[in-house]
Amino acid sequence: MLVQRVQQQFIDSADVAYQCADALGAAVDAAIGAILATITGGGKVLVCGVGSGSALAQLMVNHLLHGLERDRPALPALLIQADAARPDALARNIAALALSDDMLLLLGETGTATGLVELVQTAHERDMTVLALTGAGGGPLARALRDTDVHVCVPHSRSVRISEMHHLVLNCICDGIDAQLMGDDAPEPENLE
Repeated sequence: MLVQRVQQQFIDSADVAYQCADALGAAVDAAIGAILATITGGGKVLVCGVGSGSALAQLMVNHLLHGLERDRPALPALLIQADAARPDALARNIAALALSDDMLLLLGETGTATGLVELVQTAHERDMTVLALTGAGGGPLARALRDTDVHVCVPHSRSVRISEMHHLVLNCICDGIDAQLMGDDAPEPENLE
């Protein structure tokens, strides 16, 4: 009944992933370097997201604390969540918790959500590096970033594809961090038979 529609979703997702492999490779590499510089410099990664980015932010903190596919010591990461009744809660949390050696990792699908620019400005006031994952050009969030920040912008406009690619990018970042900290030995693939 809906088999063709389901199959088309897989094909569309794979097409976007293929396009992103080339388009985002350098930006993801820069993101890995920025996170490693933060962690080895004594800072922590403050992670927050809006929309579907909220769930991905929680996943990223889990990966930083526990590793992606290999056991390793926990890396300093903290999930920052907003109170729905207080749209300024993210920026207030950053203002209260962040130090200049820290990094803000921000997930916002289009970069247009309320409060994102204020959040970036608050991070900049604390001399933090910002790593922003967006799509659809990045909107006002992209324009608020500095040259010293890292922007990974998925070249697509559909939220579902942007979210899928953000998940993949986060996995790539965590794999790169683990490889840098523990060597290139990847875990053996599991037999799925």
